[in-house]
Amino acid sequence: MVNGNLSRSLVYGRRGIVCSNSPLAASAGIEVMRRGGNAFDAALAVAATETVTLVPLCGMGGDSFILAYEAETGQLTGINSSGAAPTGATADYYRSQGYETMPIDGPHSITVPGEVAAWEELHRRLCTMPFASLLQSAIGYAEEGFPVSPGIGRSFDHAMDKLSRFPASDAIYSSNGGMKKEGELLANPDLARSLRQVSEGGANEFYRGDLAHRMVKGLRDAGALFTESDFDAHRLDVYDPISTEYRGHRVYQTQPPTQGFLLLEMLNLVEGFDMAELGQNSPEAIHLMTEAKKIAYADRNGLAGDPRFVEWPLDELISKDYAGRRRPEIDPRKANNSGFPVFGEDGDGNTTYFCVADGAGNCVSWIHSLSNAFGSGFVAPGTGVLFNNRGGRGFSLEAGHPNIIEPGKRTMHTLNCYLVFKGGHPVIVGGTPGGDYQPQCGLQVLSNLIDHGMDPQEAVEAPRWWSFPGTDPGSIKTPFELRLEYGMPVALDQALEGLGHKVVRRRPGINDGKVQLIVREPDSGVLKGASDPRGDGHAAAW
Repeated sequence: MVNGNLSRSLVYGRRGIVCSNSPLAASAGIEVMRRGGNAFDAALAVAATETVTLVPLCGMGGDSFILAYEAETGQLTGINSSGAAPTGATADYYRSQGYETMPIDGPHSITVPGEVAAWEELHRRLCTMPFASLLQSAIGYAEEGFPVSPGIGRSFDHAMDKLSRFPASDAIYSSNGGMKKEGELLANPDLARSLRQVSEGGANEFYRGDLAHRMVKGLRDAGALFTESDFDAHRLDVYDPISTEYRGHRVYQTQPPTQGFLLLEMLNLVEGFDMAELGQNSPEAIHLMTEAKKIAYADRNGLAGDPRFVEWPLDELISKDYAGRRRPEIDPRKANNSGFPVFGEDGDGNTTYFCVADGAGNCVSWIHSLSNAFGSGFVAPGTGVLFNNRGGRGFSLEAGHPNIIEPGKRTMHTLNCYLVFKGGHPVIVGGTPGGDYQPQCGLQVLSNLIDHGMDPQEAVEAPRWWSFPGTDPGSIKTPFELRLEYGMPVALDQALEGLGHKVVRRRPGINDGKVQLIVREPDSGVLKGASDPRGDGHAAAW
């Protein structure tokens, strides 16, 4: 939004809309719907294509989290497919190797990838077209190449040191003594072969077949602790999503080990204030939302972990009673920069998100990631598969920490996405990449829509704030600062500083989040799609 004017038009559709940070992936999804597929078929095609075209952001070596609503049955299903730490991965092992914190890249930063398992689960439950046919666009772009988009080109500019350390990675992504540039063709024939193997053999090939054998061998040859049984043991979670009510809307989120509960906890806290009366992006509104963020993130940092390993009071944290008890701790006139206590006490992540809706009312909200840009930086030779660094980003070596690394344990995830209902019908499908920024961005976008009556493109383009730090172990002890995007009025700085915030201005061109958003009119079925101009993507309609 420049000087109050939208930089993109709102997109309308009746039969289907796909909002993706990859125009090629959005087109692949629309083409599937044109061939008779539903929103779930289209979503699988989009996800697979994004793993090829959005190289730094997601991949077969990453994780996936999905909310899927089937209109015919009225069933909303959550799928969490994040992978676990390998055999032998203990805090004692890493300390014995001289580490004080988890390695942030390379083979020891990797967890078992969950992406492909999520593909197969969605297909088994809800898709109508053959699995192999939905991977054809992805295979084609990997085999024949695709032009690198502007945002991906900028990511390559900063990735040379990471990728050049690993011969298989360097061989794929290097070009003329540097990394691939905007507009250059990028092909990955090894990845095309791996995708083709999965299209023929399904998730079994990725976790138990020849491909699994070659990936594990590449990892072990590089010093990682993985065994083939670690891949074989991967299991995803299928569940009823968690939710809360916000001003007549039922907001659904992904379950732990994602931190989707943070958005629900923050919504409950700010519901006690008249956000509409305060005004969109007023200093008072930003202050209250920032203080709610601090409470929720303190709870996450002190309590949350893999539910298979750690017991913590999720249901209470997202309850209205809990919000009512914590809300009085927020001082409307002064920021708390020393940090709020957690429940029970006395006192540039890189990801991509897309959404799909069809004319029948089916909706998909899907987020997947390699964690940092280009994940671990490591490609298993001969596979083309670039692996995540979720273990390095999320696990701790600190004794007693809820996210201390253990074999078979999943780290807490920053990834999350939402799907909002009103009157029993889906009306908002949305999310964003951005690591710890995701729940804060969701809070702002939903408030823009619900409290301030913005249309989807206005809600997406409105300037945003970011309270830092969040949960990342590398920055968690940094003093609080409130980061404002370039487009916010200059007068906000003084007003927020007067409330006790340390305000930091983002440089022009440095933006937070890349929101994709669909709003559905339940009476007419008209679909409205908005794609964030902060990214390379667009909303494609049919």
